[in-house]
Amino acid sequence: MNIELRGIAAAQGWPAPGCRCASCGRLRAAGVRHGPLAAVVDGVALEDLPRTDVPGGYEVLAPGGGRALVAAGPGTRPEPPPGAEYEAVLLDLAGSPEHLGYLRRTGAVTPGTRIVAVHVDHRLPSPSELDRCMAFWKRPEHGPFRTLLLGGARSGKSAEAELRLAACPDVLYVATGPVRDDDPAWAERVAAHRLRRPAWWRTVETAGLAEVLASATGPVLVDGVGTWLAAAMAETDAWEEPSRVLPLVDELVAAWRGTAARVVAVSDEVGLSLVPTTASGRAFRDVLGLANQRLAAESEEAALVVAGRVMELG
Repeated sequence: MNIELRGIAAAQGWPAPGCRCASCGRLRAAGVRHGPLAAVVDGVALEDLPRTDVPGGYEVLAPGGGRALVAAGPGTRPEPPPGAEYEAVLLDLAGSPEHLGYLRRTGAVTPGTRIVAVHVDHRLPSPSELDRCMAFWKRPEHGPFRTLLLGGARSGKSAEAELRLAACPDVLYVATGPVRDDDPAWAERVAAHRLRRPAWWRTVETAGLAEVLASATGPVLVDGVGTWLAAAMAETDAWEEPSRVLPLVDELVAAWRGTAARVVAVSDEVGLSLVPTTASGRAFRDVLGLANQRLAAESEEAALVVAGRVMELG
C-alpha cells in the first residue's frame, strides 16, 4: 500500500488560525504550516476510497486490496472489528499513543503495518517532538535496550518514561516503592500514576529489581531506582555504613547489563540539590549518584528531564 501524505494536521491546520500558544508560535516563526489530513492511497484520494465506519473512525479499502484504519479526528480512537489486520493505520498519536499499543495487543497492528500520525496540532510543542516520539513508538518491543531517565522531583521524568513505552502492547510496570496507606499525599500520587497508565499494563510492587530484570524479555518500566535504593539500604542497614549496600548495587548493575528486556528506568538526579544535612542523607546521595553513573554507562540511552523537557545525554 502506497500512501502519499499531503496534510497531517487537525481540521484547522497547524498552526491554528489566531492561536497564540507557543507551539503555533514556533511554527509561524519558522514559516511552517501543516495542512489538514489529506492523503492519496495507491493513487486515489483518501476520501474517495471505499469506506466502512467503525467506532472512532473508519476503514478504507485500497485499490490493491489492502485495508487501512483511520482515526476520525483529534481525540478519537478507532475500534477495529474482531480479527481485523491492517496494512496501515492513521492515528491520533499526539493525543492517544497508547491506542497504538491497544491495536498491537489485539493484533490489528502487526510488525508489517505502516504507522502514521495524523490530526497533529498544538497538543505537541513542535514537529521535532512528534519525530522524537515516533522513534519510540515504532521501536521493537523486545530488547535488550536500556534507557535511564534522570530528573529532580516533579520534573516529568515518570511521564516521559510512560510516554516512551506508551505504544507497546504489554508493559510490566515495576513500582519499587512501598504502598503507604498512612500517607494520603503519597497515595494520591500513586493513584495519579496509575490513571496515566493504560489499563492493560501489568504492575508489580517489589524491591527485587535484579530478579525482575533477569527474567523479563518485553517492555519494563522501573519507577524508580531511588526508592529501590532506599529499600536496599534499609535491608542492609547501610545508612551509617554505605559500603554494606554496594553488593546489591553491583547485583543491580549486572542484571541491568544482562537483561533481555526493553527497559526504561527512572532515577533521581541528586547532583543538583542542596547538600543533605544528615549523614544518612549524604550516604544516600552518594550511593545513588554512583548507581546512576554505573547504570548510565550500561545504557543505550540516557536523558535528563527538567520542567517536562528532555535533554538526551550522549
